[in-house]
Amino acid sequence: MKKIAIIGSGNIGLSLAKGLVKANYTTAKNITLTRRNTANLYKFAQEKYKVSANNREAAADADVVILAVLPQQLNVVLDEIQSAIDPAKHLVISVISGVSCAAVREKLGNDIEVIRAMPNTAIAIGQSMTCIASDNASVQNIEDVTRMFGTVGSVVKINEDLMTSATALCACGIAFFLRGIRAASQGGVEIGFHADEALKMAVQTAKGAADLLLLHGTHPESEIDKVTSPKGCTIAGLNEMEHNGYSSSLIKGIKLSALKAGNLYTKES
Repeated sequence: MKKIAIIGSGNIGLSLAKGLVKANYTTAKNITLTRRNTANLYKFAQEKYKVSANNREAAADADVVILAVLPQQLNVVLDEIQSAIDPAKHLVISVISGVSCAAVREKLGNDIEVIRAMPNTAIAIGQSMTCIASDNASVQNIEDVTRMFGTVGSVVKINEDLMTSATALCACGIAFFLRGIRAASQGGVEIGFHADEALKMAVQTAKGAADLLLLHGTHPESEIDKVTSPKGCTIAGLNEMEHNGYSSSLIKGIKLSALKAGNLYTKES
């Protein structure tokens, strides 16, 4: 198994580590997690992950280096690990919003193969939607990274110029759909259910709706048609939501998140 260094073990980095181990893609001892304060990684150290505050040493010891820091921290990290990166040995994967493959190579060297990946936090339970892209990686490395992320969810290969859009729809999208579930549960409380009951009902209903589309391969509107009868309560509720901008607000939120994602990183940061 290849050794993996996850540089920047925040929510996404830790979710990825847990997901890869849970899927038996690798073992905890083959993953090094880095963070400035390693005390925050105590639980993972107990589970046999390697932990380190030294990004350069972690990268030097790895075959695959996964960059998972905040965009504004990236330049400092790349300066730290640059001397440890070997084009003949290392594959670099970036899960950082708004950072192109070319921007990473500009710091690490043009001979380094870089692949961008945009998972979401559902990767921790094997249910991520991950988009990947590269402008210089070999077919073999693209296949390896597809297999890596395929063990923890679904993977789609896209053009790199769509990666900020993927960030908004898939990574930010987790929060958007969770907010929708929360709103539904609050509506349930208002019509008479206890909070725990309403949340359970909303979560399972949302899961069922998603599974209908995934398993049947249908369009949302065809499934909506099955539960909207003339003068019925479903169409009345849907129309009230649309009158108040339900679909429009979601579309606008996704567009704004995509715009923001494309401006998170600058070469000067």
